Amino acid sequence: MSDMFVTLGTWNWLIFGIILMALELLAPGIFLFWLGLAALLVGLLSFAFAPGWQLQILLFALFALAAVPLWRRLARASAAPSQDNPFLNRRSAALVGREFTLEKPIVGGNGTVRIDDTVWRVAGPDAPAGSRVRIVQADGAQLTVAVA
Repeated sequence: MSDMFVTLGTWNWLIFGIILMALELLAPGIFLFWLGLAALLVGLLSFAFAPGWQLQILLFALFALAAVPLWRRLARASAAPSQDNPFLNRRSAALVGREFTLEKPIVGGNGTVRIDDTVWRVAGPDAPAGSRVRIVQADGAQLTVAVA
């Protein structure tokens, strides 16, 4: 086993990095990409400095650990809501503040309202069918309403 570490060289790191990045295609999740990038960096540094195997493994570990905060920062930045459609994938949040007519009465705190081509469950004070209600809160597929 120790012979394998002693023979670590530049090409081994470059091949390992390419293999990890290729595995990312089979199991997407961006995790293996960063490990592959760390291996490629160690391989490129090995071209320039020819460090010992202990330092190579230490560099790989440091690059892999440094990639985690970088990955999280990039993922957080890309998860920001789009400016042209801020309610993309949050359709119910776009309904807050709008008024609709009850399709079925609210009895025991539950009823339904038709919005475009969808029937939504609503919760709120009891009200007869046909009443105007204003959506005050959206929690997934459940809307909370107040009588308008």
